[in-house]
Amino acid sequence: MAGIITEVPFPTYPDGFPPDVIEEFTAITGKQPLGNKPASGTEIIAELGDEHVASGRPILYTSADSVFQVAAHEEVVPLAVLYDWCERARAMLLPPNNVNRVIARPFVGTSGKYARTPNRRDYAIEPPPSVLDDLAGAGIPVHAVGKICDIYTGHGITSSVRVVDNDDAMNQTERLLRDLEHGLVFTNLNDFDSKYGHRRDVRGYASALERLDVRLAELLPHLRPGDGLVITADHGCDPTAPGTDHTREYVPYIELGTAAGGDLGTIEGLDQIGKRLTSLFLSKKVAGSSRR
Repeated sequence: MAGIITEVPFPTYPDGFPPDVIEEFTAITGKQPLGNKPASGTEIIAELGDEHVASGRPILYTSADSVFQVAAHEEVVPLAVLYDWCERARAMLLPPNNVNRVIARPFVGTSGKYARTPNRRDYAIEPPPSVLDDLAGAGIPVHAVGKICDIYTGHGITSSVRVVDNDDAMNQTERLLRDLEHGLVFTNLNDFDSKYGHRRDVRGYASALERLDVRLAELLPHLRPGDGLVITADHGCDPTAPGTDHTREYVPYIELGTAAGGDLGTIEGLDQIGKRLTSLFLSKKVAGSSRR
């Protein structure tokens, strides 16, 4: 979305992480991790949560994506400690084990009733220069809502706000649109992925879509002449598909406000968004423009 083309795939671990990675991570945490396998985040917490609480050993898991995920109960491993473990894991995961993201996955609750909290943190690999850097260099503020700042490790980001759910993200987006004269608001609505897509919760997904329709109707009046709105996704997460990983269907691309109108057909590549941002903010940039 930020115009970066990844030529070399990030490593994935369908059989878990190799012994040398486990040994290094054990040296960081002081205890050998539990799990070390691809898994659903909620399912592995249900499976290993009791053992984690009893032993203090972190739960380590991955997925079909290039991720190194560390789950820990907030009353067993304080958040500051979990974040420190993940920051140090990020630093240790060098090529050929340079995973795309290290993710801290805190949870709370008791046996049989464990639940993840909004205190997730993502530690991404440093990205190459992107459209966000270009915008910042041109004096155009970029305001991140949700985990966007984590994904791009702060590159080109003027301000960032964390959110607890989709409604909170939409509230923050509306606030920014009311207050901003110029700039890009980059919002992530993570509930579709983490709460409903991966969980294969069809009814929850449908309800979240209906709720988004309502929130978009509330958002549109805040758009001024010259403003643009793009609604899209970074991957599929079909709640009717088997398994818990991301899925491969096409994603939507809906643009309002600045487009001439019409069917764009099938677009090849998420970098369409990066190209469009360049066109809207940089290629036609004029002094005193109030474009958002």
